Amino acid sequence: QVQLVESGGGLLQAGGSLRLSCAASGGAFSSYTMAWFRQAPGKEREFVAAIRGSGSMRYKDSVRGRFTISRDNGKNTVYLQMNSLKPEDTAVYSCAADRIPISRRTDSADDYAYWGQGTQVTVSS
Repeated sequence: QVQLVESGGGLLQAGGSLRLSCAASGGAFSSYTMAWFRQAPGKEREFVAAIRGSGSMRYKDSVRGRFTISRDNGKNTVYLQMNSLKPEDTAVYSCAADRIPISRRTDSADDYAYWGQGTQVTVSS
């Protein structure tokens, strides 16, 4: 059983930066694909970014170039560096983990069995 704990959320102004962290325990971290999803009020959960154990990354188009996902297998932690934040980035950001076959994309929430509790990010204009 994998446990995920996010941290780093907060309230900030547009144009600012924030780094989210997700600490994992209970599994072979390096073998898991790690991902970030977000859900804004009244909207469906959406994919933000994912990183495989190999280091291969995928991003949502609207965050590419502003957000960077990374992982530290020695610390069992995945990060999401968010720069040039916009009010539309406001959401609860959740970390997810699972072993995703190479034949499958990494942007579907249905493929992830393990989830953190989420951390709120609020960007004011």
